[in-house]
Amino acid sequence: MADAQALDEVVEFTSGLIRIDTTNRGGGDCRERPAAEYAAERLAGAGLEPLMLERTPGRTNVVARIEGTDPAADALLVHGHLDVVPAEAADWSVHPFSGEIRDGVVWGRGAVDMKNMDAMILAVVRSWARQGVRPRRDVVIAFTADEEASAEDGSGFLADEHPGLFEGCTEGVSESGAFTFHDGAGRQLYPIAAGERGTGWLKLTARGRAGHGSKVNRENAVTRLAAAITRIGEYEWPLRLTPTVRAALTELAALYGIEPDFRDVDRLLDKLGPAAKLVEATVRNSANPTMLDAGYKLNVIPGEAVAHVDGRYLPGGEEEFRTTLDRLTGPDVDWEFAHREVALQAPLDSPTYARMRAAVEEFAPEGHVVPYCMSGGTDAKQFSRLGITGYGFAPLKLPADLDYQALFHGVDERVPVEALHFGVRVLDRFLRTA
Repeated sequence: MADAQALDEVVEFTSGLIRIDTTNRGGGDCRERPAAEYAAERLAGAGLEPLMLERTPGRTNVVARIEGTDPAADALLVHGHLDVVPAEAADWSVHPFSGEIRDGVVWGRGAVDMKNMDAMILAVVRSWARQGVRPRRDVVIAFTADEEASAEDGSGFLADEHPGLFEGCTEGVSESGAFTFHDGAGRQLYPIAAGERGTGWLKLTARGRAGHGSKVNRENAVTRLAAAITRIGEYEWPLRLTPTVRAALTELAALYGIEPDFRDVDRLLDKLGPAAKLVEATVRNSANPTMLDAGYKLNVIPGEAVAHVDGRYLPGGEEEFRTTLDRLTGPDVDWEFAHREVALQAPLDSPTYARMRAAVEEFAPEGHVVPYCMSGGTDAKQFSRLGITGYGFAPLKLPADLDYQALFHGVDERVPVEALHFGVRVLDRFLRTA
């Protein structure tokens, strides 16, 4: 089991990483190198030889390998990103990059997404070094840049330019899984991610006839674009159940004593109450308009108008997504992928999933482990290019009054010290036996 020093270090490292501002504003506006140096120094302190790798100066990734005891076993990738989304200090109760520890809680941007997991990895590895522990299979550790944008400087760069560092890796674990979900009726659920919707960030361009704002114009680019994004925003995507989501609904229905009627999934979701939040975003594709850009003067009709749409599609759903967008945009609006990544699905009958479940159940016997599919995406998409199957497993035991999912990219992001201690114990237990 992880030693007492690991419990202290996971708190220290979470706070320390938060204090390093690695805000990723997109378009290359980020510098992860100070956080990478912080992580590499602590890996080196555990006797490892971390490599620091950059596609772009300052956009630094860290990779290290721990040799396992079974040379015939496949390797396991354990990865976390170092960048965070922006935070407006005026909106927060504490400064978002203070790393303040108050009343048993660590505050700051990255506390749950995902410098907490980075700190857990570091604490476990250093605990192993002190105890002389080696895992059964090789464990490759990767701390990445640029996950909160395109991943081009992070996992994409590593997968494309340094695949040899991940030789033998068949599976990987990272963020967004094994956290406490309170259902409002006294049950504690622990969803482990075994899938991700694909990413389809879109750029829509409408072209028309430029002219004076006082004149009749039947070829107004803004009007054409507005009509297209209205159709997209109002479209009701059809239900599509992937194996992971079907398994999640089956297990949840059994837990609540409900007959799982897949002919009326919306009604089934209603019966699940708050637990439906775990699956309701992943029973369909989605496309949400998010940005608009048109015109340069009030009395001038522009010849072009642009919008951006955050699209997500289920495993096996990309073709339907494409054909639907063709129809919804219509003949006067062109669309293209501004960023595209694959949807993922991982097997639920694998020994690795069983070991993740067992590790959570050992330290949270009152909890109920269930599978789920992430509505968004992670670096697992890029690592899948190397044939690595990805799971979401960043364990946290959370109190009922802390909405974990609302804290992702939210104001006053924070994590309890006890949640970090739980995470270290569970991660240590899993990685020793994985």
